[in-house]
Amino acid sequence: MTVQDIRAFNRFYTNVIGALDYSRHLYAPFTLTESRVLYELAHSPRTDAADLRTELALDAGYLSRILNKFEENGLIERTASRRDPRRRRVTLTVRGRETAALLAERADESVGALLATVPAAERPRLAEAMRTVRDLLSEGRPPRREDVLLREPGPGDLGWIVQRNAALYTAEYGWNADYEGLVARIVADFAEDHDPHLERVWIAELDGRPVGCVMCVRDEAPATARLRLLLVEPDARGLGIGDRLVTAVVDFAREVGYRDLVLWTNDILSSARHIYQRHGFVLLAEKPHRSFGKDLVGQDWRLDLHGTRE
Repeated sequence: MTVQDIRAFNRFYTNVIGALDYSRHLYAPFTLTESRVLYELAHSPRTDAADLRTELALDAGYLSRILNKFEENGLIERTASRRDPRRRRVTLTVRGRETAALLAERADESVGALLATVPAAERPRLAEAMRTVRDLLSEGRPPRREDVLLREPGPGDLGWIVQRNAALYTAEYGWNADYEGLVARIVADFAEDHDPHLERVWIAELDGRPVGCVMCVRDEAPATARLRLLLVEPDARGLGIGDRLVTAVVDFAREVGYRDLVLWTNDILSSARHIYQRHGFVLLAEKPHRSFGKDLVGQDWRLDLHGTRE
C-alpha cells in the first residue's frame, strides 16, 4: 500500500458520505465540524471548551467562533466550571438538544440509506473491514476515556441490556434466571410506555459496540426519579464509564426538575456502591432477602438533587 492508495480511499469515502457538502447532505445549516461539536456536547454530560479543543484537535480560535455561533443561536450555554473557575463549561440548551437529536436522526437515515445498498450477506464483511482499519490505524493503543461515547439506545440496544445483565450477573455472582426476568420487565415497561422528557436510557459505546448502560425512570414517589440497571462490561472497566453514566442520570434528573434520585442495589455490588457514594447518594435502609437464587442484602439509596451540586 502507498500514500496514494490511502489518499484515493479518503477521496472516495468523503465523497460517499457527503463530507464536502455536509450541510446540504443533511439539510442542515451546519458544517461537518459544527455538527461534530454538537455531537460531542450531546454525548458528554459535562464538557468544557478545553475538553472539546483537545478531543477534536481544533484550533482554539476556530472552536471559539463555533461556540459563539451556537450561543447566538440559542443552542448552548457557557458558565464557569465548578471544578475549575478558569474553565468554561459548555452545555446544550433544550433547543440545542433538539437540534442535535435532529442531526443524529438525519445522519442515521443517511447512513441507513447507504447501508441499504449493501447486500445483507456482505454486511458482516463490511463491518469486519471497518474494524480492521480502526485497529490497524490505532497502533494497538489501549482504549481511552475519550473514546467512550454516551448515546441514546438504537434498535436492539434494549435487548442488549437484558442479555448482558443476565449474562454478566450469572457469570460474576451466580444469579439465576429470576434476575433476567426482572430486567426484562423493567426494560419492557420502559419500551412500551415512557415519557421521553422525564425518562431516558443511556448506552456507553466504545469502538462501535455497547459497553455500558443505565436508565432513569419515574418513581412512584412524587418528584422522584429512579436510577436503574447500571452496567459496565468487564473489558471496558477502568475508563470511568460507570461514573459518566451516573453523572448523566444525575444531571438529567436535576435538569428536568426531579427533587430526589433513588436507587436499589445489593451490598455485594461494591464498585457501583462506591460510585453512588462519590455522587452524594446516602444509604437509607438495608434488608436481607432471598432473590435470584442467592441470599443478599438489599440497599436503598437516595440523592437530594437540590442539596447536592458539584
